[in-house]
Amino acid sequence: MSAGVTPVVRAMDFVSATDRLTVCMSHSDIAYEAGVSVPAIRQARMYPQAEGYRLPPCGWDSVVAKLARARAAELMKLAEELGG
Repeated sequence: MSAGVTPVVRAMDFVSATDRLTVCMSHSDIAYEAGVSVPAIRQARMYPQAEGYRLPPCGWDSVVAKLARARAAELMKLAEELGG
């Protein structure tokens, strides 16, 4: 560090902040919210021509919207905590 430069003290360090930023939604999270199995989610994500393809669960759009709003709120909270 350069002489005379005072480091900015944050409540959160770089590793913690980037860990929160890069948290990823899993098939398990989607399946739990949709009330179906993980394989059902994986099969619904296949190409429709694939042998194991299944239709997406009923109400999938509401489930994805709910999860997207929750993730957006988490990211907004992170931005606020970092002062950005």
